[in-house]
Amino acid sequence: MDAIKLLLADDDQLLASLLDFRLKKAGYKVKVCTDGKSVKKYLETERPDIIVSDIMMPYFSGLEITDYVRNELKLSVPIIILSSAGNEENVLSAFKLGANDFLAKPVSPAELLLRLQKELARI
Repeated sequence: MDAIKLLLADDDQLLASLLDFRLKKAGYKVKVCTDGKSVKKYLETERPDIIVSDIMMPYFSGLEITDYVRNELKLSVPIIILSSAGNEENVLSAFKLGANDFLAKPVSPAELLLRLQKELARI
């Protein structure tokens, strides 16, 4: 079976490197993008199996990316949103736009792995 393709979008390069390492160690094929523009460029040619995205990123936010994936690309790929601004407005906006899950930062890699497994079991 092919490795699961995961798109990780986060402008926090330290966190992205940590999660990239842990996800690859768990068997995922990870593509890291550090801004919304590179996410859109990647999605022009690639279709990940799951997306993990920070809310606050340069060019396009994680919420804008979620809206783009759901309403322009019409993809049903699971999306997990990460944010240090885990206020009710952001959580509700993420779910209204079609996110499958929301994790507040700081993110536990172990918890993220469990949530990824849960979302992937649904597809």
